[in-house]
Parts: sequence; C-alpha cells; structure tokens
Amino acid sequence: MNAGTQAPHSAGGGKLLSVEDLSVTFTRPGAEPFTAVDGVSFEVGPGEVVGLVGESGCGKSVTSLALMGLLPRRGTRVLGRALFAGTDLLTLTDGELRDRRGAELAMIFQDPLSSLNPVVPLGVQVAEVIQRHRRTSRSQALRRAQEMLERVGIPDPGRRMHEYPHQVSGGMRQRVLIATALACEPRLLIADEPTTALDVTIQAQILALLKELVIGSGTSLIMITHDLGVVAGLCDSVNVLYGGRIVERAGRYDLFDGPRHPYTGGLLASVPRLDGEERRLHSIPGSVTDNIPWSQGCAFAPRCHSATDLCLRESPVWAGGAEHRLRCHHPIPVPTTATKEQTS
Repeated sequence: MNAGTQAPHSAGGGKLLSVEDLSVTFTRPGAEPFTAVDGVSFEVGPGEVVGLVGESGCGKSVTSLALMGLLPRRGTRVLGRALFAGTDLLTLTDGELRDRRGAELAMIFQDPLSSLNPVVPLGVQVAEVIQRHRRTSRSQALRRAQEMLERVGIPDPGRRMHEYPHQVSGGMRQRVLIATALACEPRLLIADEPTTALDVTIQAQILALLKELVIGSGTSLIMITHDLGVVAGLCDSVNVLYGGRIVERAGRYDLFDGPRHPYTGGLLASVPRLDGEERRLHSIPGSVTDNIPWSQGCAFAPRCHSATDLCLRESPVWAGGAEHRLRCHHPIPVPTTATKEQTS
C-alpha cells in the first residue's frame, strides 16, 4: 500500500459496510487506463448517514455503482473490498448481486424519469420489486406497493398506482423511486444526488422524507451530493472526494466549523450565506480535469492557492486524528476561538 492510500478499516466494529481501498479503472484499446476511484476507504454504521461530497467527476457515482455491481464488466477493473454485513460485495456473482439489490441494499438514482420504465404503471414497477424479493403474490405485492406510495407522501396513491411516469411531476417520480428502493426495507440505501433535477421546494420535501424514513426504519444511508446544504441537514459524517480519493473526512459539525483541506474550504466558501454581510462568492479556479496523478503529487495542486513545489512532486499522506483526517501538505490552520467569533 502506497503512502497516499488510506489504511484499511477493520471489517468488524459493528459496521454495516466497510469499504477498503476501492479502486475503479476504466480501460479501452488504444487509450491510457483511467482511474476514476483511487484507493477509497470509508465505513457506514447501522442507521448512520454518510456523505460523499465533491464536484462532478470526482468519483462519487462510480464508487456507488461499484458497490452496487452496476458497472460494466468489460473494460472495467475493480479492486479492493466492500464488506457488507461481512460479505464482500465485489466478489459476488451477477445472480448473487441481483438477489441482494432491492432486498438488502438499494439505490436511488439522479434522474427519476430515465430510471422508471415509461410503459409500465407506477404501481406495477414498485410491486415487481416486492414480488421478486418477498416471494409474495401479485395482489399482495400491489397492496404493499400502494402502502409504500402512501408512506412516501404521494396523494391519492390508489389512482397513482395506475398512472405512468410521464403523467406525474418530477418530485412525485422521485418519491416513486424512493418507495421502490424502500419497499423491501433494505439495510443500506444509496442516494445518488436524488434532488438534482428538482426545484428547491421539492428538494426540501424529498430530503425531509429521506431523513424521516431513515430515522423511522433504521436504514443506513450513503448520500452522494455536491450540495453542502444537503450535507448540513442530513449527514452524520462527511467524506470529501477529489480526483478519485477522499481528501478530508470529518463529522458534519467539525467539517463546517473548521474545514482543513483547501478544497473543502473552497467548497464551503462558494455557498451563499444569509446570516452575514454581503460578500462576493468564492470560486475555485479551473475545473476538476485540471489535476495531476496522485502518484506524482497532490491532484488538487494545479487549482490550489496554497500549492508549493512539494505538492507537485510528492503525494500527501492520509493523516490526522480519529475524528478528522485529511491528505494535504499545507492544510488550513485550525481556527481559534477568537477566529470563530469573528467569522460567526
């Protein structure tokens, strides 16, 4: 294991999911291999909400698809371990994964319109999952599907059961996806930017619904998002990704109170605030493609205002305390009490 890779977690400790050194590399003839996820490790406990945060292209969605076994087999190399209740998901066959998806772990995708079958009634789509994993009759599955639609706040669920995806709003389609994902009461739910295509009012409703359902059922949740407002209201702990690696991990309060990595600080500074004087929003220069390989240095160095020659030639190690860890040669200083009072 190189110096830039996080130390593997123990599979024990009562954790529901332990991801250890997960790497995903895409290959194709005539092109250099591309590593989208590079040595990612994190844990999720029972009933815990864990955030994976970062810009588009940092590896969040690829991480979730690898855990669900939804990446194409051809041209994809997945390494590491993903221990779910003691079983390595990365070693399961397609059939074994199908038995687990929907029953023990489920996923909510970004775009509900493309995730739902346009020619099948909504109620039937929810009932199919129940029939597949609960081994119930069609009539029992349909009754359960209607109960789930009512549980996620869809008005007049009996009528909506017979409607098609194009006949309902975006927020209602997302609720149907949530109902489908939770129909068999999975132990782990992965939500991949579930509010991206929704207006702010519906976003708030969906997030409140997810929070209520997670608390009520004890389901663990991995929330994948680029929106730090979502993190602030939902997550217990946060993993900030950049260039396929986790660059900072902390509890949500510690992260917002004192971000240490310049990338995390830039993300937080770019969020508008209503509790202070007007100020120009901060922007991180360049784009997520402006990076260097982790094997050569810090991937964020080309965009970082604190970068030095050391950052360009040596990859930072994963270091810090048990509650707040990061990889950075020049972290943001820990704020003092006086500094906190001045900025609050």
